[in-house]
Amino acid sequence: MSRAFVNEDATHEPEPRYILPPRESPRFEAAAARVLLEGAHIGNTRSAETATGHAWGDLALVPHIEDLIREAEGLGDERMARLGRRYLQTAARNEQSR
Repeated sequence: MSRAFVNEDATHEPEPRYILPPRESPRFEAAAARVLLEGAHIGNTRSAETATGHAWGDLALVPHIEDLIREAEGLGDERMARLGRRYLQTAARNEQSR
């Protein structure tokens, strides 16, 4: 194999593991919203989307994201609040494109 295609400096960190209740649980969507923000926080939204089955900006999670923004603001966690607001912006664009 050509050395041009080998990244010797690449880290091979395992994908994050997210703990979620069963999909049929009434708590699943709230947990999925939290997981999406946590995935974005670590820069790995794709793994969170895969774990939850929800895409970034999924309209179904908007009420839960709004709750998480309020929680983050109450805790002084501006990074998580900002990520939540970004999620809402994407959801608004998704709503407009319907």
